[in-house]
Amino acid sequence: MSVRKDSVELGECVRNPGFQDADGDAPAADTVSAAESEEKRDSIGVKRDSIGVKLDPDDEYNQVKPYAGMPKEVLLLYSSQARYRVPREILFWLTVCCTLALVAITITVIALSPRCLSWWQASPVYQVYPRSFKDSDGDGVGDLKGIMEKLDHFQYLNIKSVWISPFYRSPMKDFGYDVEDFRDVDPLFGTMQDFEELLTEMHNRGLKLIMDFIPNHTSDRHRWFNLSRIRDPYYEDFYVWTDCDPNGPKPNNWVSIFGNSSWTYDEVRGQCYLHQFLKEQPDLNFRNPNVVQEMIDIVDFWLKKGVDGFRMDAVKHMLEAAHLRDEPQVDPNKPPELVTTEWDLHSDYTTSQVGLHDLLREFRAVLDTYSREPDKYRFMVTESYDYEEVDKTMMYYSTHLVRESDFPFNFYLLDLPHNASGVWAKHLVHIWMGNMPRGEWPNWVVGNHDRSRIASSAGPAYIRVINMLLLTLPGTPTTYYGEEIGMENINVTQSEIQDPAGKYNTSASRDPERSPMQWSGDMNAGFNNKTNVTWLPVHPDYETVNVEVQKKDDGSVLAQYRFLSNLRVTELALHRGWFCYIHADANVFSYLRELDGLSQAYLMVLNFGKQSAITDLSSVSELPDRLTVLMSTNHVNNGKVYEKSRILTEAGEGLVIQYSTDTRFNPTHPEECYVSEKACFLPTINILYKC
Repeated sequence: MSVRKDSVELGECVRNPGFQDADGDAPAADTVSAAESEEKRDSIGVKRDSIGVKLDPDDEYNQVKPYAGMPKEVLLLYSSQARYRVPREILFWLTVCCTLALVAITITVIALSPRCLSWWQASPVYQVYPRSFKDSDGDGVGDLKGIMEKLDHFQYLNIKSVWISPFYRSPMKDFGYDVEDFRDVDPLFGTMQDFEELLTEMHNRGLKLIMDFIPNHTSDRHRWFNLSRIRDPYYEDFYVWTDCDPNGPKPNNWVSIFGNSSWTYDEVRGQCYLHQFLKEQPDLNFRNPNVVQEMIDIVDFWLKKGVDGFRMDAVKHMLEAAHLRDEPQVDPNKPPELVTTEWDLHSDYTTSQVGLHDLLREFRAVLDTYSREPDKYRFMVTESYDYEEVDKTMMYYSTHLVRESDFPFNFYLLDLPHNASGVWAKHLVHIWMGNMPRGEWPNWVVGNHDRSRIASSAGPAYIRVINMLLLTLPGTPTTYYGEEIGMENINVTQSEIQDPAGKYNTSASRDPERSPMQWSGDMNAGFNNKTNVTWLPVHPDYETVNVEVQKKDDGSVLAQYRFLSNLRVTELALHRGWFCYIHADANVFSYLRELDGLSQAYLMVLNFGKQSAITDLSSVSELPDRLTVLMSTNHVNNGKVYEKSRILTEAGEGLVIQYSTDTRFNPTHPEECYVSEKACFLPTINILYKC
């Protein structure tokens, strides 16, 4: 090796005398003669003054500085020195400490974080009545392909959950609630392939599909019923049969939901069968374990296809007393022959019997087996009109020990039109909030296929404020198709009646609230663009009340619904915060939504009365003195600033007021406030935590 002032050049190979050959114990230097080594060392021509290093001929590497590509021997020689070892150990232990700290922080965040809300809590549920939603083939009846065509509408409204009323194969005596085959789609609505394509497309768009399930009864054309009539050994007891005289009195005084006796004589079997609805809808016998298993298998069939949940229809009727005694009359003095409606009897033996909840829990168990994958939770909601017996309704909720429905439908807001006042609105809300089990999730319904449209029963001037109530209360709102644009009932003449209930009693017809959806001002309101046929008449106001027109109007019912739907999802205070009563009087119902740790809160001032009102909230010290309107149902008032002592609302007007404060209302008024699962917001790191 020759050395110059500006470089070092390697000469012929230089041997390390301490190197041990891998194949032997002798030093590699032994293979080179001392003379050769000396000669080569002399040929190196090292000039000590040039490099300033004195080489020890016995141990060359002792004086060599660390360099890139150094052999192991040199690395080990220097790695043990303190100036190299100490920094290395510091870095090692620092890495260990940081890793442990990150693990500890992660565990703490997970432990303190509140449970993530499920998909059925994240947005409104939208009910589609398939006969009336969209007709794709021109036969005048809506179908599954029609729903597929309108999936953009759900996304426009920020709807994530869609409940579709029955589309099973059916004779249509009760428009699908009389099921002939639970495992098939009625040709009127399409095919099983149409359903599967709809479900796939919905999932691709992040939408969830909830099916209607009718466990209480089947159609009298169902295979099970026909086999039961001829006393097939397996199916003989699939329905509720009892001996009776075809020309004599009925087995007891039980009355159908649609009126008259719940018993019909069958000539084939020679006995009477029970039907709590139409005579074409015989009740299943859930005291037969084979019936229970058959219905569980049907639930499993649809879950395997990917359905996201079920609405369990008319569940309180699933079991009846085995003794078949007469129901007690509401009016004991009324002649028995005049007892013809369900309202004439106390339904002590035909509804909510012991064992009912055990049946529902078996359905729940099946759903839970499909709920184990992330974002694959299977939802279950029950339908039971219990009216003033709200404690019966609350029993459908799941508990910490036993799983049942995620919530039972809350129908109390359907009674809003009975009394136009803020006090009445608060009363109806409190029926649910005051009786709901601790920690459960509320829900709200203002319309469905069995009840008059809220815009008709309350009046079109109140649809906006009712939608505001629906979308700002805590929990899951359910919207019946058309409510987002303020659709009203149609007038149906006696000759046009389609509903079997209406054929028994014209005033009980449910046809008026089932008219075709109003999509545009085109022929048939855009419901059927191919032929001039609709299964029910279109409302005459369709040219002005339709989706297409309202999309262009920032102050429309649709625009306000969409704004509130988006606000509910994006604002934590509305989505999962506290709900607190603030004020109620003859006109105004007011409440707030707040979240601990979050400075931004919302105050709702809703006028359900018949006249304008000035609301004085000066006694609420937690509110700032001046309040700015984020949204009014009268859009000209958007952005207005009110003194909290003088908040003006017109009849039917609702205000969403956004304000900032560091003072919470709920800690000092616990009796006025509710929350399903308490959580706090930590603004410094922008997270929610249990508190």
